[in-house]
Amino acid sequence: MRRFVLLAFLVMFFIPVSVSITGCSRNKSSAVYCNGGDSGMLTGQITTINLEPRLTGVSLSSGQMGSVGTASATDCKGNSVSVSNFTYASSDTTHTLVDVNPSTGRLCAGSWNRNNAGGIADYTYCNTTGLSGTATVTASAGGATSNTVTVYVHPIIGSVALTGASQADCVSQGKAITLAADAFDTSGNSISSSIVGKFTFAAQTSGIVTIDENGVATAAQPGSTLITASISNATSTAGYFSTCPPTSIALNIPGSSSTSVSVNPNTTQPITATVLDKNNTTLTNLTLTYVSTTPRTIPAATGSVTPTFPGAAAITAFCLPPTCNPSPTDRVGLFGNGKPVASNNINVTTTGLSSNYLYLASTQSQYVTQIDMTTGNLGATLRLPYVPNSMQLSTDGAALYLGTSNEIITLNATSNAITKEDTSISGRVISVSPDSGTVVITDPSRKLIYLYTSAGVVSSTYGGVATRAAWSTDSTTVYITTADNQLITYSTPAGWHVIDNSGLTAVNDVAVTVPSVGAYFAGTTATVGHTYCHKTTYSGTSVSSIEYFPIAGGTASTVAAPLDRIAATNDGAHILGARMLSGVPQITDIGVSMPIGGSTQGGACPTASGAVPNFIQNSLNTYATTASGTAVTSIVPASNSTVAFVTYSAGTTGSPVIPAYFPSTNTVSNIALATTSGKSVPTAPVSGVFSADDATFFVSTAGDNQVHLITKGTTSYSDTRQLDPKLPAFSGSGYSVPDLIAAKPRTFQ
Repeated sequence: MRRFVLLAFLVMFFIPVSVSITGCSRNKSSAVYCNGGDSGMLTGQITTINLEPRLTGVSLSSGQMGSVGTASATDCKGNSVSVSNFTYASSDTTHTLVDVNPSTGRLCAGSWNRNNAGGIADYTYCNTTGLSGTATVTASAGGATSNTVTVYVHPIIGSVALTGASQADCVSQGKAITLAADAFDTSGNSISSSIVGKFTFAAQTSGIVTIDENGVATAAQPGSTLITASISNATSTAGYFSTCPPTSIALNIPGSSSTSVSVNPNTTQPITATVLDKNNTTLTNLTLTYVSTTPRTIPAATGSVTPTFPGAAAITAFCLPPTCNPSPTDRVGLFGNGKPVASNNINVTTTGLSSNYLYLASTQSQYVTQIDMTTGNLGATLRLPYVPNSMQLSTDGAALYLGTSNEIITLNATSNAITKEDTSISGRVISVSPDSGTVVITDPSRKLIYLYTSAGVVSSTYGGVATRAAWSTDSTTVYITTADNQLITYSTPAGWHVIDNSGLTAVNDVAVTVPSVGAYFAGTTATVGHTYCHKTTYSGTSVSSIEYFPIAGGTASTVAAPLDRIAATNDGAHILGARMLSGVPQITDIGVSMPIGGSTQGGACPTASGAVPNFIQNSLNTYATTASGTAVTSIVPASNSTVAFVTYSAGTTGSPVIPAYFPSTNTVSNIALATTSGKSVPTAPVSGVFSADDATFFVSTAGDNQVHLITKGTTSYSDTRQLDPKLPAFSGSGYSVPDLIAAKPRTFQ
């Protein structure tokens, strides 16, 4: 009996204690307390609930439905805790201002429907009460309650405007301002900011400004952009933001104070750009466009230049809208946004000699031929489907475009083979863009001007008959003269525009300035300069009118120099022209400078209302030649700006000389054209083109129907060689004048 009692005692007391101890030991090993001890709140239990949007709150018009953001729970260690359901509550216990669905967090700026007959579920529609004010909403779970989210209730918002209407000035890159906005009801009455809530701002154009959730706007890239303000699930145009544009772009050669440099072929020369705004803030990460006046031989790249052949070029960097300093159309010019900015020129010279491919055709022949000047031998002569009326070589040297009255013909400039006959268009080929992407073609029969892409597609058309065309070096703008004396421009950002032709009785030619900040139009009574700086007039901080490509200001805006043909030198110092006066070609040299924005060269467009930049005339001289003819056909400067040749047409008799003008000495040399043994005497140099290295001027001549090589010697140019292309005449017997001529570099030494 004693043994039984003892056993029962052990079972009742020792075994449970042992089990309890074991159980405690097991629990202690699996539980983790927040305080690191053995009691208190456990990890995994909810300690904090975050409810969004905690900073901005929720803005609702009276009667509008909405919702709070996502609720999330964490424990004492910051670890996420899964919650199946949160319970939402409003501080408005009357359920008349801000009512909340306790299960979903769905909000009503008024009162939710409840206990409706007909089986309509609770919290389906919101009853407006017309009340305005604020209340707070929270979310709770597991004994924890979230932060409060303010809900703003107000009348329906009809419009929004940035506080202070508009910026009084631009903001420099990296600087910040705080945006604020005012809300107005549908009757135009201001709504108190205390019941509106926080606005969310956004820029329509990316990259110009960054805006955080508190409305702090930090200026980034130059330009102007529309700002929208969002609130109460509505977005409205609120105003504009302007980041200050460049006022100067200074190009430099590293380690040198000179803006001229000699670079060997296939050698990369770095170029640095220092860009400042009106507040002398150095601007970084801009999308500048680097261009070359002779991209075929000395192409420009971002921050460098690598010549491929001997020659000379002026390198310029532009801040060009819309890739740099963009602006909405109705804000162009305000604070300088939406207008281009030009740098100074870097003059690059690449020494050496290059051989060339020469392409010859005639407006009186159905044939075109290619000459490899390495050997001087005539290549295969190609018979065309039709007689060409014009010929242009693409800048990259890949394609020859020939215009005819039946179709446009494209030739591979290497194989001299036809690659395309486009019968959908016809007419004259006027000009090819520097990037080789677009060809200007005019059809006199249909009276249309085409922009024709290198892919063989018409990208745009305009009514009229083009006579001459000249491209800006960046290929974004082409200036065109027409048979009815109109001046037309097409630009990538602005499209087609007819521009002011004041001062020009009849228009003969056009040349783009260097740098390409405008163009000069040659007329029968004067020569007129137009600027690429749009003329903008303002009313307060609003734009009243914009005139595209207006006449420039300054002493060189309208020059009393009637000209038949015109050209600009690459050094930017001369506008050269030629005119046939009483049967004698005359040469005019207009010494110019283009101090846009007050700089010595290039710069920013003026920002004052109605202002245009000044083109400055430094000199004006006219020189007679000993030649005689009927019409000037061209004036062609060398890429190194040292000489320019004048070509002209003549009747059955003429003078066998080609005039050459030397700008540095203001002298004219009348170079005799040699007579080839067994050939007729040349009567006129009708067209010509320079070799890439400027050492030779290839000139087609009437009378003998040949090509003369005017070669630079030690002290002067002379006619050193003649080529006989023998292009069969379309009508009758014999050969025709090779009046269509083009050249591209082949090799260098």
